[in-house]
Amino acid sequence: MSALLSRRAAVTVFLAFAFAYFLSALVRAITATLAPTLAQEFSLRAADLGLLAGGYFLGFAATQLPLGAWLDRHGPRKVSLAFLGVAIVGSLVFSLADGFGGLLLGRLLCGAGVSACLMAPLTGYRRWLEPVAQMRANAWMLMTGSLGMVASTLPVQWALPVVGWRPLFWALGGLFALAMLLIVWVVPRWQQDTPGPSAARPATGTGVQAATPAVPAPGYGEVWRHPYFRRLMPLGFFVYGGMVAVQTLWAGPWMQRVAGYSALEAATGLFWVNVSMLCTFWAWGMVNPVLMRRGWNANRLMRAGLPLSLLVLGGIIAAGPQAGGAAWALFCVSCTFVSLAQPAVALAFPSALAGRALSAFNLVIFAGVFVVQWGIGLLVDGLRALGWETVASFQGAMAVFLLCNVGSYLWFVLQGRSDNAAETLRP
Repeated sequence: MSALLSRRAAVTVFLAFAFAYFLSALVRAITATLAPTLAQEFSLRAADLGLLAGGYFLGFAATQLPLGAWLDRHGPRKVSLAFLGVAIVGSLVFSLADGFGGLLLGRLLCGAGVSACLMAPLTGYRRWLEPVAQMRANAWMLMTGSLGMVASTLPVQWALPVVGWRPLFWALGGLFALAMLLIVWVVPRWQQDTPGPSAARPATGTGVQAATPAVPAPGYGEVWRHPYFRRLMPLGFFVYGGMVAVQTLWAGPWMQRVAGYSALEAATGLFWVNVSMLCTFWAWGMVNPVLMRRGWNANRLMRAGLPLSLLVLGGIIAAGPQAGGAAWALFCVSCTFVSLAQPAVALAFPSALAGRALSAFNLVIFAGVFVVQWGIGLLVDGLRALGWETVASFQGAMAVFLLCNVGSYLWFVLQGRSDNAAETLRP
């Protein structure tokens, strides 16, 4: 069984991975800020914007199953370096695009290239950190992602008139190379788990117990069959995926086309949405250990907190043009309860299976992002083709999204009666 990292080593490893994840989140969310510029330059429709933004997540999702097996076998260090090389290529392809096809190819490559930026550290944390520290590290990794999304809003909007959007992607390619150097420098090498009784011990602090054997079988069969994994799948697809879809794309067009914001006002709104998310994930990292010790496991928190996001989304739909940046910030913040699902999934499996479990769940999330981003665009265009006004078409598309979220929450609650979730074991 691998030794835990010292506090100092854990901090340096966290910072190296956090820098790479910061860049991946910046690339993920930059489409929302660039949407008006790209739409004007390449004559893109709403469905085109949805597909372009979703292309990142399609490339991301396509790598998740092999990624999980590679992480379990080769470890976070080697896998991160290989994938970040693809992200550099994707950034250059996007910067040189002369049409929609080139943009989409660049987004696909960028999505594939950064697809290990969160899964790699979470796989490492499963082995290198105690369970309580894993929950905190997960929250603070998401905080750095929110910081990347903050950087994708007003800073990008200010830079556009000065340097244009293409040089921004040249700079991103150079920063990805820097992230690779940091990972080489500080991240420890990987050794596969050796069989032993410790691998089958139940994880603590998540509300679930590992039900897998000491030496997991190859492949993903044990992951897909796990009742707790199945319980969380709809939440990951619609609620988590939908939160990311709104944060990285549809909050911006809503602010402009429904609430009447200018491009700068929409970028400012997105800036505050992402600042709110950053502060929320920082707070989750601070309070998670306290809540866990008091019996508030991931299941209990999601069950109690997620209805708030449903109420907020319903209010946004009803308010229409009166719902702007503050409303979408509240929606995204209220959705962050679902982020507790990721470390809970990791701790439900032995460390030898953690990479596959995390990557499988991430596949669910980012498949959801792709479907929701493109689906909302298709619904908006389809309703407008039927004669609906722009505001009503956005409201109708979001209403369908709300129904999907309600259904996934009900599945999570009702399946809790039959899965293998146990009461939290206090750390």
